[in-house]
Amino acid sequence: MTRGRFAFIIGCIGMLVGGAEVLRSPDVSASIVAASMLATMLRFATPLTLGALAGLLCERSGVANIAIEGMMLSAAFGAFLGAAATKNLLIGVLAGMAVGVAMATLHAWLSVSLRVDQIVSGTVINIMAAGITGFLSTEVVRRQALVGAGLLPALRIPVLADLPVVGPVFQQQPIAWVSLLLVPITHLVIFHTPWGLRLRSVGELPRAAHAAGINVIRTRYTAVIIGGAIAGIGGAYFTLESVPAFEPLMTNGRGFIALAALIFGGWTPAGAWAASLLFGAANALHINAQQFGIPVPAQIVGMFPYLLTIVILAGVIGRVSPPAAVGTPYEAD
Repeated sequence: MTRGRFAFIIGCIGMLVGGAEVLRSPDVSASIVAASMLATMLRFATPLTLGALAGLLCERSGVANIAIEGMMLSAAFGAFLGAAATKNLLIGVLAGMAVGVAMATLHAWLSVSLRVDQIVSGTVINIMAAGITGFLSTEVVRRQALVGAGLLPALRIPVLADLPVVGPVFQQQPIAWVSLLLVPITHLVIFHTPWGLRLRSVGELPRAAHAAGINVIRTRYTAVIIGGAIAGIGGAYFTLESVPAFEPLMTNGRGFIALAALIFGGWTPAGAWAASLLFGAANALHINAQQFGIPVPAQIVGMFPYLLTIVILAGVIGRVSPPAAVGTPYEAD
């Protein structure tokens, strides 16, 4: 991601926070608006960041991934079921990761081994995830009257969590902290390790990578499966950090917004994270508008995150270059 685009994102976030402060009711203090916007922005950016990183690993290997939505939705159900059955939130997270890996393995098998059109494969997974989780939600969760195991507790950073305005930023739940840690870790792995070099090679010039002795098929499988595990953590956020229950289609298009963040971020971890923060800020404005007394109809504010996605993609498509081999099946000689 270029510095100009990064500065543009930060500027947009500042405008959203500043706009909320300008439009707020006189009864609400500016410090409360800023603190609430920042904390809510990070919370909403968490699944977007994880979804974008999951897609990043897949697409850097040359496998298009529009199945992020289906992976996260399935993982949300798996995490809820695992936690509800065992009354252990950690097992719930691991169950979500396992479901994410299973869905990613299916995507890899269809796309890499069978060389099915990768967009079709992703669409199939999204539809299948919606159908299966909706059915199981009725047949298992509601009929068995399963109750969630609660939510993961927030982890405070001493001293920093007590600061005015920015204090709530340092009181995040575990999955939110994991999403922040994964951004630099993913950057280091992709751009500063031998495996990352192989990953980028198979995503740009798979035949040249094969000629250099790199196993293209194995590298793509590995990238997609790791991406599935990360998407699984993102799915666990919905039922273990957001609400202690599962509802059909509860991801509500977040996987597609994560894909938009990935594209806007130029297929880089830092860029994807920054774009996720921007979309998170838009959602924060939507959630807090009524509390702040902003005199704008709730329906208009609710449309804003999705309108922002369309506007950003309309301005970015054609101006950023994806990995050269993304979406192209590889057939070994």
